[in-house]
Amino acid sequence: MRGLRLLLAMAFSCLWLPSSRGKTLRGSFSSASAWELQGQSISHFQFHGDHALLCVRINNIAAAVGKEAKLYLFQAQEWLRLQESTQEDYSCTEKLSKAPLTMTLNHTEHNLTVSQIPYPQTWYVFYVDKFTCDDDFENSELEDISFEMILLNPDAAGNPLDHFSAGESGLHEFFFLLVLIYFVAACIYAQSLWQAIKKGGPMHMVLKVLTTALLLQAGSALANYLHFSSYSKDGIGVPFMGSLAEFCDIASQIQMLYLLLSLCMGWTIGRMKKYQSRPLQWDSTPASTGIAVVIVIIQSILLLWEQFEDTNHHSYHSQHNLAGILLIILRVCLALSIGCGLFQIITVERSTLKREFYITFAKAITIGVIICQSVSMVILYRLFLSHSLYWEVSSLSSVTLPLTISSGHKSRPHF
Repeated sequence: MRGLRLLLAMAFSCLWLPSSRGKTLRGSFSSASAWELQGQSISHFQFHGDHALLCVRINNIAAAVGKEAKLYLFQAQEWLRLQESTQEDYSCTEKLSKAPLTMTLNHTEHNLTVSQIPYPQTWYVFYVDKFTCDDDFENSELEDISFEMILLNPDAAGNPLDHFSAGESGLHEFFFLLVLIYFVAACIYAQSLWQAIKKGGPMHMVLKVLTTALLLQAGSALANYLHFSSYSKDGIGVPFMGSLAEFCDIASQIQMLYLLLSLCMGWTIGRMKKYQSRPLQWDSTPASTGIAVVIVIIQSILLLWEQFEDTNHHSYHSQHNLAGILLIILRVCLALSIGCGLFQIITVERSTLKREFYITFAKAITIGVIICQSVSMVILYRLFLSHSLYWEVSSLSSVTLPLTISSGHKSRPHF
């Protein structure tokens, strides 16, 4: 366990990673940055509904008017398409002219309603002024314009008061329910679990590892709930709590990896005769110990790498980057190792009691996977049976997706 604590101390560095970016932004509009990047990137937000709102407050109207300062809003797909194009395809001015929404900054406060959105869309916000596309721009001493920007979606009543983007909607309620479930479970089982841990026995270390992982998961859920509770009010939240939730999540995953490696390598249930008093032990052979340590270190590195790669930091990840994909591969390999180990143990085990235990353990893993798959299928059905979401799920939906449905059109297969 001492080596594991060192790894957890390494993971503690993620506390200094920024939490998920708030939707109340404060900063400065810079002509130099806008010129260098052909538009200063300010933020992105997934708007939805008919009354989504972008509110901007600036402190220097004279500088904004003198620079002819503006905000340009691009839909994500259109902006990425423009980014992939070359200067021969579109000049700087031509790129910016394709922005569907613009806002001229000539007052202290500006409100822009983003309406008529049939489904959630990600929009990028850029600052642009008269120097942005100027090839001869050399003045880097222009005064920056301080700003405060608030991005809002409509709430349940249709009023623009919700700081959460469409991709984050429901997280606050989810973590509240999760914390409530942990609290109820603790009230029911905490005393008996504590007595079992104090009592000791052959599974003493297993119970300690499982309980530690569970407590870390509960701590992550509580920290996320506190962060999102504050976030729902001011659009900023408590960044420290968001980072603390990430740390607890990483530490819990490492704890579970330690336990699962022990199981699949046979250090717990396969070596009971050798270690009666302390079954959760590393094997004495250097090879097995080296494999376990290397796998734990690799997962720790991949988890931290994933945190740095994801610009919107939170304890849930979409696994779109290389680190996330490698983590999935590692976990699949670990699952296969556990399955093979259990199969071998079950086939040679003579004790009926032990064999039943191993079979029940395998069933628990299988049932958990099936439940997760079923929930995913329900979510996918919801997406594909929804007329508008199914129609817009891909820019090539009319060509690649069968049985496309849209209001006013009959469904027909595409071949």
